[in-house]
Amino acid sequence: MTTTVTTAVPTTDPRTGQEADTGLQTTAPEEVAACVARADRAAPQLSALSRAVRADLLDTLADALEARRADLVETAGRETGLADARLQGELSRSVFQLRLFGEALREGSYLEATIDHAGATPLGPGPDLRRMLVPIGPVAVFGASNFPFAFSVPGGDTASALAAGCPVVLKAHGSHPLTSQLAFDVMEAAARDAGAPEGVLGMVFGQAAGAALVADPRIRAVSFTGSLSGGRALLEIINRREEPVPFFGELSSLNPVVVTPGAVAARAGDLATGLFGSVTGSGGQLCTKPGVAFVPSGAEGDALVDALADLTGHGAGHVLLNRRIYDAYAEITGRLAAVPGAEVVAEGSAAAEGFTVAPRLLTTTAKQLTPELTEECFGPLVVVVRYDGVDDLQHALTRVPRSLTATIHAEADEGALSTDLAERLTPLVGRLVFNGYPTGVRVSWAQHHGGPWPATNSQHTSVGVSALRRFLRPVAWQDAPEAVLPPELRDGETGVARRVDGVLTLPAQA
Repeated sequence: MTTTVTTAVPTTDPRTGQEADTGLQTTAPEEVAACVARADRAAPQLSALSRAVRADLLDTLADALEARRADLVETAGRETGLADARLQGELSRSVFQLRLFGEALREGSYLEATIDHAGATPLGPGPDLRRMLVPIGPVAVFGASNFPFAFSVPGGDTASALAAGCPVVLKAHGSHPLTSQLAFDVMEAAARDAGAPEGVLGMVFGQAAGAALVADPRIRAVSFTGSLSGGRALLEIINRREEPVPFFGELSSLNPVVVTPGAVAARAGDLATGLFGSVTGSGGQLCTKPGVAFVPSGAEGDALVDALADLTGHGAGHVLLNRRIYDAYAEITGRLAAVPGAEVVAEGSAAAEGFTVAPRLLTTTAKQLTPELTEECFGPLVVVVRYDGVDDLQHALTRVPRSLTATIHAEADEGALSTDLAERLTPLVGRLVFNGYPTGVRVSWAQHHGGPWPATNSQHTSVGVSALRRFLRPVAWQDAPEAVLPPELRDGETGVARRVDGVLTLPAQA
């Protein structure tokens, strides 16, 4: 009999660098397979539940997380070094997401229910066709280091997959294993008490377990938030499968900020304060953190840079999430500082304890902007690029990699310039921000959190109601007996918006 060797899963407090035992073990291959098998058995049962029942399940999970708020936030604080206010807000966001997806389920328009009755067409007699979106099957979700709640066990990927009717097998992130386990225990117990199918939630630990999870043929989609290299590794596993599956990866983003001449003349000090807060919030460890800012040359631009340098130089240290991010910050900031044309203008202070780093401000010119200076760097670093005129700015923007967001700070009388910048930036990003900052991603029906490669490899969003679309696939029924049709496609009032014979019909008001 073969004995599988597992290893201990440690936890590290990034504020001190001290490692401790968790009592957890990496997941053995046979248990990964068993976990996926449970999810596979649960898939048709979860899919068969009505939208109302699934919505109630999401509300139950939200209530359970809320009831354990204090324990969850305290545990996450020890494992991430993130401030209590940040973690409180993130858990609130996670609870809100679950309830929002519940509302979307009850409303039902996400199904895209469509009916074309049999009859004459310009091309001759046509059959009866009915189409809507159905669950794709068990989904693998990889937790993110920088969001122990909102992009991890109780996060948007989990919420949207469950809302779609798909069981979820989570790969816990090594930066916060105790937080992951506690959140999973809370949610799994709540799901069980609510009568959800066994296996609707599962979780594995360890890099090898994550690879085995992605390779398992019963997994029908993979969602990942993390590094570009990590995403490529998972894509390689998927491509080796006999049957590849969708991979939804959020991977790398620079999030350029453009400040126009009018904006810098009107509010240089406020721009410096806002930019510094966006760059250093959560230690600069947000996927939407601005990594590069374009500022006009001249005295007014100098005022912005001077104010930003003052804030940076007096800035306190920031705790990074883990040693890998800590080491990468040191390596990347050192390398960028050595790029010809780059100058370190200001650097804050940082305690030597734990994974604490100092904020850093670099400058260069638009003409000297190189690919090396447009590399994503997790941590409190920003590169300010000084430009001479609109042509100089427009040329520099062609060297900026595609991102999740781009931001334009402009005045009302700069309409033509704002329009030109928006037209140039729209092909590069998934969200345009005007006179604000990209950090802080609203969870709503209209949100789009995605972007062209390397920001993501998908046209779908990972935040907001339409994140459901990732875990659904279209099916059409032709000349089907009513008994085999989903309730939402049967004739008569169904309570959901539908397109019937080309006409959008709305449910009757109660």
